[in-house]
Amino acid sequence: MQRAQIGIIGGSGLYDMAGVTDREEVRVTTPFGEPSAPYVLGTLAGKRVAFLARHGGGHRVSPSELNFRANIFGMKTLGVEFILSASAVGSLKEEYKPADIVIPDQFFDRTKGRPSSFFGRGLVGHVGFAHPFCRILSGIAGESGRRAGATVHTGGTYVCMEGPQFSTLAESKLYRSWGMDVIGMTNLQEAKLAREAEICYTTIALVTDYDCWHPDHDSVTVEMIMSTLASNAATAQQIIAGAVERLPYERTCECASALKYALVTRPDMVPEQLKKDLAPIIGRYMS
Repeated sequence: MQRAQIGIIGGSGLYDMAGVTDREEVRVTTPFGEPSAPYVLGTLAGKRVAFLARHGGGHRVSPSELNFRANIFGMKTLGVEFILSASAVGSLKEEYKPADIVIPDQFFDRTKGRPSSFFGRGLVGHVGFAHPFCRILSGIAGESGRRAGATVHTGGTYVCMEGPQFSTLAESKLYRSWGMDVIGMTNLQEAKLAREAEICYTTIALVTDYDCWHPDHDSVTVEMIMSTLASNAATAQQIIAGAVERLPYERTCECASALKYALVTRPDMVPEQLKKDLAPIIGRYMS
């Protein structure tokens, strides 16, 4: 199977990655089921990448139905060490305008019971998640956005809501009173699983609307979101390509060793089948 060092996850409006050459579709089977779509492996900016359409071909999978574990596990089996995740978000602040880019540095969880760990079933692991995004990768993505001429906001909290309905007005106003910055439905579980898989992860949040708190956006619609995404999809691809070009070949961040002290179950007590299933993730620590 071909391998790629860099993973790209495209969300609403970003179903392909322009500029990728030598393309090959690769289907990956995981212990957690099937990923959202086949991975597209190829070359971008001189580096090997694996692109995944988060919601599948034709946008068929809703946020609550996404198989996050399969998506990230598939990236791990392909050799991915960095994930650049593009995602549509609503803005909770006046200064974060539609078509702006936000590179958040925190999450707030409003999801309901989504599987968000590879562990359990006889293996306990607790990774640090105080800083959920890779600081080095986020810095590179932010700089790439500025080089692309986008209005980039660095830092801020991404509220991850369950969906698929948009927020009520009361919820939107509450998040603003808490000081939250943007709201979306998908990225938290990706980030948690990427940390467990020792993959560097960052979000390129594409602001599509002001959520329903804004007097001019009292009813967020899919038409409104897709219209904005269509106009800045090219910018998002330019940002991703620029980030890929600048990524280091060697990692020096703590993401690369996130499991070093995280696995607490005695190795001889872990079921052998589980060790085999999770070998791409835990193999270096537990044979």
